[in-house]
Amino acid sequence: ISISVFPPSNACIGRYILNMQITSCGHTYQRCLGDFYVLFNPWCADDPVYMDNQAHREEYVLNEHGILYEGVHKHITSRPWHFGQFEEGILDICLKILDMGASYHHGSDRDRCWRNDPVHVSMVVNHMISSHTTNSIMKIPENNDYLKGTKPFSWNGSVPILQQWYNGRCRPVRYGYCGSLASVMCTVMRCLGIPSRVVTNFCFPCSIENPLGINEIFDCTGKNLCGKDKLWRYHCWNESWMARRDLNQCCGDWQCLDPTPLETGRGSACSGPTWVRSIREGELDLDYDGHHMFSRVNSNYVGWLSQNNAKKTKFFCDAWPCGQHLITKSVGSEQFEDITGAYKYELGSVKNKEAYYRAYRRIHPGYCNASNCHIERELSSLKNPFLSDSGINMRLKMANCPMYGEDVQLHWLLENLRGENKNLKFNLSAQIVTYSGCPMDQFWKDSVNVTLGPREVKKIPLCISYSQYGPYLCDHNIMKVVAVSDPECGEVLMVSRDIVINRPPVIVKLLSQPRLKVPCTAEISFCNPLQEDMKNCVMTLEGCGLFKEPMTIDLGTLASNQQARTIVEFTPYRLGSHRLLANFGCHRF
Repeated sequence: ISISVFPPSNACIGRYILNMQITSCGHTYQRCLGDFYVLFNPWCADDPVYMDNQAHREEYVLNEHGILYEGVHKHITSRPWHFGQFEEGILDICLKILDMGASYHHGSDRDRCWRNDPVHVSMVVNHMISSHTTNSIMKIPENNDYLKGTKPFSWNGSVPILQQWYNGRCRPVRYGYCGSLASVMCTVMRCLGIPSRVVTNFCFPCSIENPLGINEIFDCTGKNLCGKDKLWRYHCWNESWMARRDLNQCCGDWQCLDPTPLETGRGSACSGPTWVRSIREGELDLDYDGHHMFSRVNSNYVGWLSQNNAKKTKFFCDAWPCGQHLITKSVGSEQFEDITGAYKYELGSVKNKEAYYRAYRRIHPGYCNASNCHIERELSSLKNPFLSDSGINMRLKMANCPMYGEDVQLHWLLENLRGENKNLKFNLSAQIVTYSGCPMDQFWKDSVNVTLGPREVKKIPLCISYSQYGPYLCDHNIMKVVAVSDPECGEVLMVSRDIVINRPPVIVKLLSQPRLKVPCTAEISFCNPLQEDMKNCVMTLEGCGLFKEPMTIDLGTLASNQQARTIVEFTPYRLGSHRLLANFGCHRF
C-alpha cells in the first residue's frame, strides 16, 4: 500500500503520528505506520510564507552557511556562520522550543491552532531566544562579565548552541551577543520552513528616555563617560518572510524580529514582528513594537561636553545619523547587500521627512496636531551645530588598516574656512569601547596647540602604538579616538573616529579531496604576529556535514612570530556544500 499525505496549507506545524486501522473478519487491528513532520512551505502558493523566487528560497531557506557583519560603518568586518538547520536532531530541538514557549501568548498549549500562523510562531521563537525567564536559549553577559561561560564571540554556528540548550535540560547557554542570538533565531526559522536572514544595523541607538534621541557625554580630555544612553557600533537582528494576515497582507514581505532584549523604559524585551515597510513609512500604529524599530534606525545623535560634572555644553561636530547603513548577505554571493532603502527613504528627501513627521507625532502625543515646521524647529534645537558653523572643518582619516600587533596610524585633517588666524588647543584621547557602546579604559591622552592661517589646510599625523592599546583591547577590537578643543578657548569643537583592529587570519588548507564517508585531512595554520608570547591558545574547528560536534585543539603558548600548524582528520557524513570553520582564541582575544 502506497500512502500519500497532503496537509492543507493551514495545517499546524509539528510532528504527527500516522496510524492505520484494519478491520477483517470482525476483528480490528491498529498499526502505527510511523511519524512525519509538517512544516511551513515557501514553495506552496497558498502558504503564508510563500516566496516566489527560487534563488531567494535557496538562500533564505536551504542555505546552511551565512555571514555575520560586524565592525563599524566605515570599516565593516565579516565572519562566517553555520546555521545548520538540516543537521540531525535540530528539527526536534526547534519543535521543543515551540513547546517550551507556547504559554508566552496562549496560557497553555492545549489549543495548538496558533502553530499554523507564522506570526505567532515567530513571536514565540523570538521570545524564547533570550527573553524567557528560565528556559531561554541563550543569555547575554551582564556588564561584559562572561567568566562563568563561553566567550560570546567564540561561537562559529548555531548547532552547538541549540544542542547544549537541549541536552542541558533547556537551561540558557552562557553566553552570546546580538549576532549569535539573531543567527540562532535564523536557524530555527529556516528549519521550520520560514525564509529568514540576519541583518546588521550600524550606529544603533539604545535610549531609555528619548526614543528619537541618543546622548553621548564626554569630559574635557575626550573620554566618553558612561551614561544612560548607549550608541551601539552595530546590532544584529532577524528578518523573516511572511504574509501578515493580521495586517490584511495578501503577499509575503520582510518582517523585522529582534531577539535581543533591550531596555525600553518598561523593562527589557525583544521586539517584533514589525513590517519593514511600516518602519520606512512611519506607520507605527500598524504593528508590534513599531515605534521601537523606527527609533532604532532614525534617532538623532546629540553630543555633550561635561565640565566638572555639572555644566553640559553641546559641541560642534559632524555627527552620523543613526541607522544609516543596514546590510545583509547577498543572494548566492559572499558579498553584502545594502538594504537601508527598505527601512528608510533617502536622508533629507521629502518622503523621508514625511515619514519622520508621521512617526514623531505618534511617538510624542503632545505633537499630534503640530505642524511640520514646528517639529522641524524642535529637532533643529536638539541637534549639535556643524563644525563648519565654527569656521573649522576636521576629520580623522586612517593611514593604515591595523592588525593586532601593529601601530594605529591616522591623519588629522584640519581646514580653516575663514580669512583670519585660528589658535586652538586640543586634547586627544583614545578609549576602548564595546560593540554595544559601553566605554572602557581610556589608555592614551595627549594635548596639542594648533595654529591655522587664513584658509589654511593642515595634516597632522597621529600614532598609537600597540604597546599602548594592546594590554587594554582584550576581546573588544574597537577603539575610539577623539580630538576635542579646550573649552577655555571658546567654542568646543570635536572630531572622533571609531577604529577596528583586525584579528590575524587562520589559514585552512585541504590536503585531500573530500568524499562522502571517506577520511579527509586539512592543515590549519596560525602565526603569532605579536612581539610577545600568546598564552592559552585554543583552536576550535566546526563544519556542518564534516564534524558531528566542534573539535577543540589546545595549542598552549605561541612565541612571538611562531607559526602553529595542525593536521586534522575528519570524515564527511553528508552530501552537499560544506565549509570548515576555524576559530582561534588566546589570552589576548
